[in-house]
Amino acid sequence: MEWLIELITGTSIAHSILVMALVISIGLLLGKVKIFGISLGTTWILFFGIFLGHIGLQVDENILHFLKEFGLILFIYSIGMQVGPSFFSSFKQGGITLNILASGVVLLGVLVTYIIHLVTGLPIATMVGILSGAVTNTPGLGAAQQTYTDVMGTTDPTIATAYAVAYPLGVVGIILSIVLFRYIFKVNFAKENSTLDGNDASKMTEAHMYSLQVMNPSIFGKNIREVKRLIDKEFVISRVLYAKTGVLDVPQTKTILEENDKILVVSNLKNIDVIEAFIGQRIDMDRSEWNKLDSQLVSRRISITKPAINGRSIGSLKLRNLFGINITRVNRAGVDLIADSRLQLQLGDRVTVVGSEESIANVEKFLGNSLKRLREPNLISIFIGIALGVLLGSIPFMIPGIPQPVKLGLAGGPLIVAILISKFGPKYKLITYTTMSANLMLREIGIALFLACVGLGAGENFVETVVNGGYKWVGYGVIITVVPLLVIGTIGRKVYKLNYFTLMGLIAGSMTDPPALSYANATAGNDMPAVSYATVYPLTMFLRVITAQLLILLFL
Repeated sequence: MEWLIELITGTSIAHSILVMALVISIGLLLGKVKIFGISLGTTWILFFGIFLGHIGLQVDENILHFLKEFGLILFIYSIGMQVGPSFFSSFKQGGITLNILASGVVLLGVLVTYIIHLVTGLPIATMVGILSGAVTNTPGLGAAQQTYTDVMGTTDPTIATAYAVAYPLGVVGIILSIVLFRYIFKVNFAKENSTLDGNDASKMTEAHMYSLQVMNPSIFGKNIREVKRLIDKEFVISRVLYAKTGVLDVPQTKTILEENDKILVVSNLKNIDVIEAFIGQRIDMDRSEWNKLDSQLVSRRISITKPAINGRSIGSLKLRNLFGINITRVNRAGVDLIADSRLQLQLGDRVTVVGSEESIANVEKFLGNSLKRLREPNLISIFIGIALGVLLGSIPFMIPGIPQPVKLGLAGGPLIVAILISKFGPKYKLITYTTMSANLMLREIGIALFLACVGLGAGENFVETVVNGGYKWVGYGVIITVVPLLVIGTIGRKVYKLNYFTLMGLIAGSMTDPPALSYANATAGNDMPAVSYATVYPLTMFLRVITAQLLILLFL
């Protein structure tokens, strides 16, 4: 039995792996338990790690430190890869307002944290731990710990302890704020639902199909290239039914439009009125009627899986001229985009192609359409990105007012590189596509390793710290959670007239809190909370990581 005792109490690699596996597996099992319909999910890994650390089960300090930092990098980098493509587009249209409000929640939370620090005299490192727990933001915790270690050359266990103490009521406080707004503003769900269609910006930009009859004499005899140059809006003419011959055709740029020709147009709700005014009146002819006219023409979705296509615009491929087909829509991350000639294709996009069976078979070979290739992880771009992120995070640079050089660290560096590489990588032929399941696996492994290490490291002094005044941190955390949400939420509703469903997503997104989003989605019964959550999540996550580091650097 000596080998078993050595395995459990020793300091070997096998012991470390065993402890980590126990903490993560049991923590995940506990995370499935719901109390009043709310689950703390993977955070149970942290709590179980604290428990094992408290009873004396330890892992070698160097191994613990490495696994914690590596787990943090995997977690942060996979988040950056997920939010990167939507990071810059989230500032467009109504997203500007939502991101300003979300930034207000972040900055007001930081201000409240600093005020509590001044009033109570608690160390700023501990307050940052409370802040990270109160806003349920684990990357902020990682950034704060890593920055503290860089500055002081040692670790501060109170950061993780404060996070663990504040986290549970952080989750509850966010959901209670959502419920409170419902009663404060006397929200009527039927009324909120009736205003959705008029205010839904995403529906205005998604691709839709319309049938038009050519009625404008000024475009009679002009080809499609000339017509598109005149209108200068995003649209695609998918099919043409010639009035003189009754022939249905997949148009090319040189196709001539004549009087009373019928065309099937793909555009968005914003542009269709302009296109209709230029070309002719809209007619009642749905897609099924077009399909009946010519059985030789088929429509099929093809996945972009060839690396050579990655980053190239639709126009540069000249698919109409080469294969006699037409791309009408591009589905990216579940959203249908208009197949404008300037749109750059990315690995994993699914394009809707119209043409003959033979033509589509040929273009299918050209574009790839190999699901097997999509399932293969692109590890090269992932580890190149991580290497660049670590490099960027290690560069010291001076900021006026801060006495020592600032580093983005192992949290900020990989986050920024991941956002940039996922957005602009395809433009430079770098394959950044990763399936959602692969990204989620990478992220969950990273956060599991990180939380297990944080819990084991903080467990030894956890109870003692809480008994000796740490219980007050719960109250501070509630203040940090609730005050910014009540202030900004009221401004959003009263000043900016936000729909309640949008407001729920804003609140959950500004706190980067999945349990709150789950509650909001279940309550709303539609996807508006998820849309606003996704709109503010990228910037909020970035600000949470950066502000946690700045608090340590400025006021330590």
